[in-house]
Amino acid sequence: MSEPIRLAVLAGATLTTGLVAGLFFAYACSVMPGLAATDGRTLVGTMQSINRKIINGWFLSAFLGGPLLVAVAVVGYLGTGGAVLGWLVAALVSHLVTLGVTGRCNVPLNNRLEAAGPVDGIDDLAGVRRWFEGPWVRWNLVRTVSSAAAFACLIGALLAR
Repeated sequence: MSEPIRLAVLAGATLTTGLVAGLFFAYACSVMPGLAATDGRTLVGTMQSINRKIINGWFLSAFLGGPLLVAVAVVGYLGTGGAVLGWLVAALVSHLVTLGVTGRCNVPLNNRLEAAGPVDGIDDLAGVRRWFEGPWVRWNLVRTVSSAAAFACLIGALLAR
């Protein structure tokens, strides 16, 4: 792989990773604290709506594109040695944590919330909120840290170039 292509892949990986890290950070420091200050109907209904709308091309391109581009960058830098490859491997590991936490923790909670049915038909909104909100917020914090770590590692790779 030529150096201009390696650089373009690394830049794309950094951009998409930064977008996802920023999204999870926004949830951690504004969306979920804002919803925490509301009633159960508002939190449950809002999260159900967000969970339906976030599955779109823009989000999926960044969320899946980041780790894919990092993996391509790792392949592109194999054999070159040096710090760039180390930063890229660390970024890929961080991405795998983000993907794992999302797939094993946040998405199942989102699916369970959706399965609770329309917010107006839920008899025990306080109970639904109790099993959803705390675990979702905790796991989102984990993926916020892991995605921010991936982003920092990619900045490290760019600086090491």
